[in-house]
Amino acid sequence: MEGGDTSAHRARCRDRASDSIPGIRLVRSLCRLGFGVWAPEKHNPTEVTVLSAALLRSHRPVLLATVFAVALAPGAITGGAYGWNMVAMTWANGFTCSATGSSATNTVPVTGATSNGSSDDYNAIQKAIDSAGRRGGGIVTLPAGTFMTNRHLVLKNNVKLTGVGPATIIKAGPGFLSTQAPYGGYPIITTAGASDATIADLTADQSGEMLNGNVSARLTGYVVEGRDSSNVVVDGVYVRNPFTYSIAMVGSTDFCVENSNVMVTTSGLYNQLDGIHILASNSGQVINNTIVSGDDGLVAHSIDGAVFNILYANNKVYGGATDAGFQLAVGDFPIYGITIEDNNFYGSYLGIHTGYYDNRTGALYNVAISGNYIHDLSRGAQSFAIHVGGLGAYGSLGGLGSIDNVVVSNNQVCNAGPISLQAGPGNVVTGTTGC
Repeated sequence: MEGGDTSAHRARCRDRASDSIPGIRLVRSLCRLGFGVWAPEKHNPTEVTVLSAALLRSHRPVLLATVFAVALAPGAITGGAYGWNMVAMTWANGFTCSATGSSATNTVPVTGATSNGSSDDYNAIQKAIDSAGRRGGGIVTLPAGTFMTNRHLVLKNNVKLTGVGPATIIKAGPGFLSTQAPYGGYPIITTAGASDATIADLTADQSGEMLNGNVSARLTGYVVEGRDSSNVVVDGVYVRNPFTYSIAMVGSTDFCVENSNVMVTTSGLYNQLDGIHILASNSGQVINNTIVSGDDGLVAHSIDGAVFNILYANNKVYGGATDAGFQLAVGDFPIYGITIEDNNFYGSYLGIHTGYYDNRTGALYNVAISGNYIHDLSRGAQSFAIHVGGLGAYGSLGGLGSIDNVVVSNNQVCNAGPISLQAGPGNVVTGTTGC
């Protein structure tokens, strides 16, 4: 709702707010100021779901950022019986990160790297990262060139590893599979418990076209991963030749994956080549990315823990002709507080769908799917544009957990099939348009 400070508007802001909902007094104040938000009906979780998305779309960013910076104490608009929070800010011209990553300003040089694509540069790069970590943080910058590594780069607290763009290539070498990362698997770069970390402006090439990545720990680590970390930013990272998920957040909080590019050309060699996979993590944004995946393009996955309060917005996603643009992968933990907004999903077998894993007991609630363009799916009108709940879209068993307060609104569907949403409290489909 947009509007001025009229008496009717003030009354609506007052009457439709309940102080029992966390942070609602602040929301009421913003509403009175005429922001593009509203206070939800008392005890109406459906409007709470929509509220989180509306907050994300505020058109008064400067004042809103100031208000939240001053007024949002920890937990002020988080948690509560409805399990939602404000997960990110958006400006009038797009979406932005709430995570900041490394705050370091000092540069730590990389000495001894050849960048010729044939000599192992792992020691030189890791030595610079370790040195930056011992100093309390630093920026490790790589020039253009191909830096071959036979091991797995591990970031430290408050370290930024950056290149100069996609021409800075860190590529797995012939000995890459001889060791695993600290948490297992074969990432090119992992945070491995470090916080306040940034990975930016480089290409991570896992050499899946040359190595035989069909090894037992293949799906334990991921090409570029935030792992058991907080305040992690992945910005402008290109992933090539993966044999596992391309970019992942695992057991992490307060993260952002933005402006990155996944191009999978190894689909004939491996399965499960997801684009950006968020696993047992919370409070982050996946925004402004381009993905051509060999499996699901975007994933929220609760197999090892809850996934909540995440914005997926303004991504261009091809998820594979036999897979999905977006999968809500429900395991034994809940998925909630998810906003899927203003994305372009195309070419996949399915647009957005739920899949179920393990005992299938996790709940799905407070999900907003809005403003997406879902088009030209691989089977046209036979491919579900959106399929949430019920039996799996591939004919598999459905979930056993509840599905509540899923709001599907104002999506455009073209050369794609129907929208299917399981009946439940607060579940609604509205405003769908065609070509």
